[in-house]
Amino acid sequence: MRLPSSLRPLLRALAAPSLFAIVLLSLTQAQESPQKPAEKTAAKDSASTEPKNPAQIELLETKVRFESNGDSRKEVHTLVRINSELGVRQFARLNFDYNRSYQSIDIPLVRITHPSGGTADILPSAISDNPNPAVVNAPAYQDVRVKSVRILGLAPDDTLEYRIITTTTHHPLAPDFWLDHSFDRTGVVSHEIFELDFPSTYATQLYINPKTPVTSTEGTGENRQTYRWRRAFTEEKPAPSESSVSEPDIILTSFESWERLAKRLKGSLEPSGHPATDVANKASELAKVTTPNSKNAWELRAEAFYAFVSQNIRTIDLPLGSTGFRTRNPSEILASGYATAEDKYALFAALTDSFGIAQAGLISSANGDIQTSLPRPSVFEHLLMTIRWPSLNFWFDLNVEVAPFRVIPSEFRGRTAFVVGPLVSETWRRVENALPFQAKQTVSMEAFISTEGKLTAKVHYSLRGDNELLLRVAFHKAPQEKWKDLAQLLSLSDGFRGKVASVTASDPYATREPFSVDYEITMPKFVDWSKKPVRIPALLPQLGLPDPPAKPAPGAAVSPIELGTPLEVETHMTLHLPPGTTAQTPTGTAVQRDYATYASQYSAKGQSITASRHINFLLREVPAERAADYNAFLRAVQSDEAQDFTLERTDKPVPAAKPAEGKPLSPTKPAPTKP
Repeated sequence: MRLPSSLRPLLRALAAPSLFAIVLLSLTQAQESPQKPAEKTAAKDSASTEPKNPAQIELLETKVRFESNGDSRKEVHTLVRINSELGVRQFARLNFDYNRSYQSIDIPLVRITHPSGGTADILPSAISDNPNPAVVNAPAYQDVRVKSVRILGLAPDDTLEYRIITTTTHHPLAPDFWLDHSFDRTGVVSHEIFELDFPSTYATQLYINPKTPVTSTEGTGENRQTYRWRRAFTEEKPAPSESSVSEPDIILTSFESWERLAKRLKGSLEPSGHPATDVANKASELAKVTTPNSKNAWELRAEAFYAFVSQNIRTIDLPLGSTGFRTRNPSEILASGYATAEDKYALFAALTDSFGIAQAGLISSANGDIQTSLPRPSVFEHLLMTIRWPSLNFWFDLNVEVAPFRVIPSEFRGRTAFVVGPLVSETWRRVENALPFQAKQTVSMEAFISTEGKLTAKVHYSLRGDNELLLRVAFHKAPQEKWKDLAQLLSLSDGFRGKVASVTASDPYATREPFSVDYEITMPKFVDWSKKPVRIPALLPQLGLPDPPAKPAPGAAVSPIELGTPLEVETHMTLHLPPGTTAQTPTGTAVQRDYATYASQYSAKGQSITASRHINFLLREVPAERAADYNAFLRAVQSDEAQDFTLERTDKPVPAAKPAEGKPLSPTKPAPTKP
């Protein structure tokens, strides 16, 4: 049983501090991303006369100016036509992120123009400035803020116009500066103007996508260079190379090399000087881990340092770089008990100063070979840790809080990291693509069917691996009153259609042991004994094997079949029948391949029937040329999972109401997914 990808966002949503989402318009600093509204999802066309988008940005004009000292000014002028009530809701509030310690945001214009020609300016009282929601309970990061404008009186067919000016001075990485910009390709923006002004005497590097050539350039007597782009959206379908662009259309950077960037980030992230007394004392305390086997002493010490920083220092979930890559003093981090990803690295490096070498690994959000792109910090989305102690060299993630030692979320394993820190011999290093232990999952169910046809079952999950981490995080972040919702989603993902109650879970912080979840589930009308015979499925979760690849287009390369991280899954069910019931069981199946093995067993004894299925994914992928063999394996497993038990009552059945259509509690195959 592999959790469907469709279930994962729901689990994360339930685990979040708030269960509601707000559609907002986020404009970020010039160094990090283009200051333009978030793209809107196109509405379905219910009639040919309806607008395609809930709101149409008729003009998006952006002007960015950099100075030789790293300061910048960014001005955005936007005209938005509101087409529907959904558009009204999307633009009911404009949110702009910034860091007060080196940035300021001015909003000189917010105006609504009605179809009649009347206008209404938004009053200053509608503008608020508050800490980012992630730092409300973290006073040290109150400079990370959101300036919001509440748009009142907006209606369909109105035009919303606003102008936003973001000024950056004395950025922590100044005098260096950088910028990424990508033009809209969705049709949300009708006309886009972008102007870039920077000093030509500075050692800057500029990349321009050949698909988005500059419209005009000019130099000035101030040794400056100005580039302008004007783009209008057309209904023509873009070429594949343009519609799937992963590199920004415009990249400007003052970093002459990745090595130069690594040096600047090292100086910003690393704590300076020797650790203070409180940090040194904590390090000595954590290092007092002993073991009879001296070969494991260093690893146990590393685990002790990891567990302290990971679990005892609360993670403040801010995007990487929100503080300008400037870290706090390790003593302050230790005393406060909370930290961003950058500060967790700083504290860990200070604690381990006398024991090993701690380095940061920055993971890129871009696709493709980032090493060939221009150097800039805005391309990184996540920070991992790598440590080199005597005979040790491994990766881990301090930010998850409940991740077992050396377990890294699957989306970051196997990626190339940009390594920053002391004694770095390789600036680019591949993150290991393996778990520190064998991934295994067991699901067991003990169920009872009453004479009235009611099903009552107790379900137990024990997990080690990627799904373990997902559930640990979900149950850790969700308040206990939401655990029932999490268990309900888990049961639905496995095809168990019933009402969940009495949910318990193991301690998410107990990471040395598998994570377990137990719940009870009931279905009042599981069977109708008046039917002859009664057929029920084995009450086991579907295993979620990936579907075979679709037939490729002529000339296209055939991709291998991704099986994901090697994983062993065992499922077992015992079902107790009411007196006077006999059962016929299907025949088990056994299939073996070098990439996976599968076996099932079914039996009946007295008033109980049992079922078990075992699958072991041995390889990460099946070569494309073996697709036919995989199809045969998949069909064998699916045919076995479709088999039913046949039940017959020898005594007089109890009248029961007609059950709901379909098979209650009948497993339905989830969307193919891998952890």
